[in-house]
Amino acid sequence: MFLFLRHGQAKNNVEQILAGRAIGYPLTDQGIKQAKKIADFLKPFNISAIYSSPIERAEQTTSIVAKKLGLGYSIDDRLTEIDMGSLSGMTFDNMFSKYGNIFLKFYEGDPIIEKNGIEPFASIKKRVLDLVEHCSKKYHDENILFVTHMDPIKSMLSTVMQLTPESLYELIIRNASLTMFKKEQQSNLSIISINSMSPERYQKE
Repeated sequence: MFLFLRHGQAKNNVEQILAGRAIGYPLTDQGIKQAKKIADFLKPFNISAIYSSPIERAEQTTSIVAKKLGLGYSIDDRLTEIDMGSLSGMTFDNMFSKYGNIFLKFYEGDPIIEKNGIEPFASIKKRVLDLVEHCSKKYHDENILFVTHMDPIKSMLSTVMQLTPESLYELIIRNASLTMFKKEQQSNLSIISINSMSPERYQKE
């Protein structure tokens, strides 16, 4: 099983800033609490390996989770956040005022995305799937944890589901939530859960 964990709440989430790959956006106190809580949720899954985005808020989350699980972790650039190009550091309000709904245009593949140096959604999907394929060959019937950001997780969901740009835009992946995929025959993936944060239902099954 492949478990994708979005990082805990970070400074940029609270301040509504397009942080991208910029430094200086660590987890908030709430984000640290979220990471500790989701680590407890993960204990029964017997994780074999952990891969993390190199971005501070993701690696902070990974460090907390890995320590609680008694595991090490590997940094992998294929899990990194979107490069927001010239919009990096801009507030949501300023972005909407200047460019309109960049978030929706991002999923639509609008030319304004590459014009401003923003990584296209197709590029995110390619690199994340490359890592999943690598881990599919390296691990057999093991549970692998990937700690990353919202759009790498959305790229996985869009691989399994037929999602319109509008659906992708409206889909929110919560901080410190798990989206889980199971490998089926012929390397196909099926979705087990989206935005899982509480272990109760899994403990009953």
